[in-house]
Amino acid sequence: MAFDGITTKKIVSELSQTLCEGKINKIYEPNKNEIILGIYANGLNYALNLSISPDSYRINLTTHQKSNPQNAPGFCMLLRKHITGAKIKKIYTIGLERIIYIELECFDELNDLVNKKLIIELMGKHSNIILTNKNNYIIDSLRHLSKDENSNRDILPARIYEIPKNDKLNFESVKTFDEFYKSISIEGTIDKSISSVYTGISMLLIQSIIDEFKLTTEKNTSTLKLVYKYLQDLIKNINTNHVYIKEYKKDFALKYSADEESKALQSNFFIDDFYFNKETNNLFISYKNNLLKLVLTTLSKIKKKIFNINQKIEECKNMDTYRLYGELITANMYLYHEYTSNYISVLNYYNNKQIEIPVDKNKSPSINAKNYYKKYNKLKNALTIVNKQKFDAIQEIDYLESIIYEIDMAKNISEIDEIYSEIMENSLFEKTHLKSKTKITKKQNKNKKENKEYIPIEYKIENFTLLVGKNNVQNDYLTTKFAHSNDIWFHTKDIHGSHAILVTRGETPSMDVLIRCAQIAAYYSKGKMSSNVPVDYTLIKYVKKPSGSKPGFVIYTHNKTINVTPQG
Repeated sequence: MAFDGITTKKIVSELSQTLCEGKINKIYEPNKNEIILGIYANGLNYALNLSISPDSYRINLTTHQKSNPQNAPGFCMLLRKHITGAKIKKIYTIGLERIIYIELECFDELNDLVNKKLIIELMGKHSNIILTNKNNYIIDSLRHLSKDENSNRDILPARIYEIPKNDKLNFESVKTFDEFYKSISIEGTIDKSISSVYTGISMLLIQSIIDEFKLTTEKNTSTLKLVYKYLQDLIKNINTNHVYIKEYKKDFALKYSADEESKALQSNFFIDDFYFNKETNNLFISYKNNLLKLVLTTLSKIKKKIFNINQKIEECKNMDTYRLYGELITANMYLYHEYTSNYISVLNYYNNKQIEIPVDKNKSPSINAKNYYKKYNKLKNALTIVNKQKFDAIQEIDYLESIIYEIDMAKNISEIDEIYSEIMENSLFEKTHLKSKTKITKKQNKNKKENKEYIPIEYKIENFTLLVGKNNVQNDYLTTKFAHSNDIWFHTKDIHGSHAILVTRGETPSMDVLIRCAQIAAYYSKGKMSSNVPVDYTLIKYVKKPSGSKPGFVIYTHNKTINVTPQG
């Protein structure tokens, strides 16, 4: 995480220049870790995001909207009561600490002008947002902390606000290189040594300086002098556009350049986009994994069901034996009026060999025969039922494997959302709810379905257009509703994949076009990492969807097959 003290100082510098004398007119709390302040300043509306999430704590202006709960949480209501309409007088930090102070001027219940302070502490899992009065007493905070709960200070209403203790040195107080050099530990690399001694300077920032000048992390005087000078220039120019944020190692770091100038609010909006993309990606991965887990759990249950069905089928293999026993007991009933043993020996007239039949000597021969016929009929009926169950279960497994393929191919939350909507309409999942899925009312879901716009993957091949479905619902739409009878349908042979439709408009495509379409269809299938993948193709008029079949399932005839290497 590169949101260190220097980055905080740069962000606050831009905020101070933009928001001071601005008025807070809206306050929201999208989730338990964020507060959004709507601010009108210099003729423009801004949204200031205060986030104390342990892995993405920050303060920045944002242009990305977030949904808000229907009922505002308690701290949000308190802020609305105390600082709605407040004027921002000052935004600042002290040293390179990740603590931001926003001094406010507002009116109290008696319409008297009073001063309050909003304090944002960005300290990982200990981050907090605190509102204090003019006497530095805490009015309330987003998180309450107590010494009784192993906190080093009380963050509770009516307590004096205390600045958290920090034993690290302040780089801004260092006057000479010799002083800096003496403060650095002899052991360890430069990046680790500096970040462990000075507050607000991250290892990532030092690493970015070392990489920019192609240095090594080993300690030597020349390298330390260069790093020291760079840090001095960085802090000295923190209020100018010569300091800006750049991407670095899938994260970010501040950069100083005397020859370059960034746009106004560059750092704020870089941070905004960086964390928005990060949070969106994390949400996508979480949503995707949870949905995959749901499907795999269902798949496991059905495979277990098939195992039990197979065991039942094994039992049914004995049904003809039970029929034979009943038949032979009936045929030889004249030999026995009652049984004296648990077995009888009779001639099997089908092979002219003696056979021993287990019997219940406490029951008459007719009842023994009747019981065997019962077992036979029961297993005969059961075999019909379990064979149907097995067929249905195999169809369900095939469908679930197609869903797994869809999830694997999904690239964003919208596509995962389509898959979720699809499976929730299936009886396999009707009683299952995904924890990370935002709850949608039936009315909203209905409207969403009615207004659904299917956007397939599109390829231009010579004068033709090839459309590829992203999921089973899109596959059905393209194949059964969108395509015309003379369009050409592509799908990998016996391999899960997307339906691909070549829009012909009555023209006949060349073999080169057909091969290219087959390559794309193979690419959007589970066989994309293979070679020589068979792809079936036929006219749409020969593709049918059986009534009641699961999404994505079709049958087709008059098809030809091309073997291709997948290529997107």
